[in-house]
Amino acid sequence: MKTALIGFAGAGKSELFAALAGPAALHAGRAMVKVPEPRLQPLADLYHPPKITFTEIEFLDLPGAAGAKGGGLGDRVLNEVRPYDCLLAVLDGFSGAADPREQLQALEADFIIADLAVVEKRLERIAQDRKKAKHLHDVEEENALLQAREHLDKERPLRESPELSSQPKLKGFRFLSAKPVLWAWNVGEDALGGFIMPEAGEGVVHLAVSARLERELSEIQDLEERQAFMSDLGVEHSALDRVVGGVYALLGLITFLTAGDKEVRAWPLRRGLPAVEAAGVIHSDIQRGFIRAEVLGWEDFLACRTFKTAKERGLLRLEGKDYIVKDGDIIEFRFNV
Repeated sequence: MKTALIGFAGAGKSELFAALAGPAALHAGRAMVKVPEPRLQPLADLYHPPKITFTEIEFLDLPGAAGAKGGGLGDRVLNEVRPYDCLLAVLDGFSGAADPREQLQALEADFIIADLAVVEKRLERIAQDRKKAKHLHDVEEENALLQAREHLDKERPLRESPELSSQPKLKGFRFLSAKPVLWAWNVGEDALGGFIMPEAGEGVVHLAVSARLERELSEIQDLEERQAFMSDLGVEHSALDRVVGGVYALLGLITFLTAGDKEVRAWPLRRGLPAVEAAGVIHSDIQRGFIRAEVLGWEDFLACRTFKTAKERGLLRLEGKDYIVKDGDIIEFRFNV
């Protein structure tokens, strides 16, 4: 999972990055951050493994551009974020020097204009190929691009039309306006409680955050002391928890778990995928030689606390390839290669 932080200069993007990845990561501008997963500890308490492995998200902090009136993000930034799965766009809602809603519109315009340039360039190439020889002309690709251009000409991001942006002929272009966006409205600490944001939409999640406060909280090393400060301030969940939740929601991800004497581990999986696909997340050999999945739901594990008790109560199930994995499932795969 790869998430790029973008925004205009002064929006507080780097402060939020420091809150997510730690101040030491600021110089590098890139960090692998562990996804908080409290369900791993009860399994670790049961097995006492030497290794506990969390899922990780790669965060990239890109330089901020001059602003909505300063020419947008720029080609360098836009090209650098194309390989990323999700965008975390930080909006200045605290300084009074900018209107965060205008910043949002300016960023969306950047995505749309950049995508239109890609579409036009490719359509020109297709037209040239058609003149040379008809067999070089990919009709399906051209039709998909024409549909994309029509959509973008209406100043609408492609993520609003998943059936269009997910077409196989368009996936390789890595369109910016098709990427899911987590809009982080960076507001003052005193405005957190009453700040009103737009409603979530297709491929869009909004959250209000005080980047400066979150950075200060992240620098408190003692977890109990940090939690006490958060309670005093009325902050229920850290920025990392909320950003991770937003990224998981946007990418349609759940977590399944594996446990044993050697390791307990969290694994990300697209929601709605079957057990055989979950096996492939771990290793292609397990997917190829899949026989059965031994599954214990998380709530059932909490009720039993041991796999032996769960088996005695008939809660430990053997599932086939088509079983749809649920969030929190603890799975042991049986396979033969």
